[in-house]
Amino acid sequence: MLAYIEGILTEKNPTYAVIDCSGVGFLLFISLNTYSVLPEVNKKCKLYTHLTIKSEATTPVGLAMYGFATEDERSLFLELTSVSGIGNNTARLILSSLSVSEVISAISNGDFYTFKKVKGIGEKTAQRIIIDLKDKMSKMPTSKEIFLPQHNTLRNEALSALIMLGFNKNIAEKTIEKVIRNEGVNLTIEEIIKQSLKLL
Repeated sequence: MLAYIEGILTEKNPTYAVIDCSGVGFLLFISLNTYSVLPEVNKKCKLYTHLTIKSEATTPVGLAMYGFATEDERSLFLELTSVSGIGNNTARLILSSLSVSEVISAISNGDFYTFKKVKGIGEKTAQRIIIDLKDKMSKMPTSKEIFLPQHNTLRNEALSALIMLGFNKNIAEKTIEKVIRNEGVNLTIEEIIKQSLKLL
């Protein structure tokens, strides 16, 4: 198993990043939290990884690699996917809607309402997450929150990210417009996507 990939960041998107390692480009699916701390393109980048072999993966051979800014986020991703009913994409959506510390806090405090705000998470699944992981969360440290401001093409990037996360384009567009209208134009792409996820 690959523990991490370190190289030059050649492409970044709110849902994936490409890292060049000695001429080999690795595409890693990422959460919004990881995206927010990525360096600029053509800069050195290191992401912790998790390789999955799933029949529903979009690649022909069923391989998908996930990248994480911190080991804490990767550990939490693996804990979430160990819960019945939580697949890789749902775990990534949780980590895009909530920060690592928010997830740990919600589980530790038995706050299943926080998870119900995430697309695809109902009350039973939220309760299952808490029941299965509550004892494990006491051993996990909370991560620091870092935000990277973006500008200009935020609307299109946010729309692209929501579509890749499985949302209908027209509904996502209307939701983004509503967020910008209600919250103002000075939002970062992370804030736009997170606010949109709360409404979808």
